[in-house]
Amino acid sequence: MEQEELKKLAQNLARPEGETGIEVGEMMHRTNIGMTMESIHALLIEDHEHILEIGHGNAAHVELILDKAKGIRYTGIDISATMHHEARSKNAKFGSQAQFILYDGNRLPFEDKTFDKICTVNTVYFWKQPAAFLDEIYRVLKKHGTFVLTYGQRHSMEQLPFTEYDFTLYSNDEMEELISGSPFKRMKISEKEEQVSSKTSQKTITRTYTVLTIKK
Repeated sequence: MEQEELKKLAQNLARPEGETGIEVGEMMHRTNIGMTMESIHALLIEDHEHILEIGHGNAAHVELILDKAKGIRYTGIDISATMHHEARSKNAKFGSQAQFILYDGNRLPFEDKTFDKICTVNTVYFWKQPAAFLDEIYRVLKKHGTFVLTYGQRHSMEQLPFTEYDFTLYSNDEMEELISGSPFKRMKISEKEEQVSSKTSQKTITRTYTVLTIKK
């Protein structure tokens, strides 16, 4: 891909918009479903919990969360108006059990201690103020709540040509340092590896990623 094409792809990975954004949203769902499933598993969802997902994309996976236990409530937030509309359309059948909110990417628009569990997959690269955003996640999480943060490791992500455009990448050590400066109490690191289709070619690549389970 040419440089301008890579920049455009990077922009749509950060904030999918328009018809191209819809296509990128479908691609992200396909390539990220393994990471998403591992994140859902790490949440250990129980009956009647309220789950927040930060950066839900097209939210084609929400049914997998709602099926984990009885009486689950799901809230998804995203900075992309395109993904917001896609998510609402794909999950209309769930009514009030699944709600979607468009937000500014900085402050979480919720009361303190609203959610039992929170997860996010492949969004940390785009946080403008990571330390402040972690404080926001801590604020809206209930006492003893769980936050699952899943991201591609730096050495793996650096192989992708589009990540040089406005991506902030993290090694496990760098992420541990970031989390240690937050109010969260403890964390568990689980490293994973999978084969996925490249977003820029027909090749299959090896992706190494981390599922970080963080406790309040």
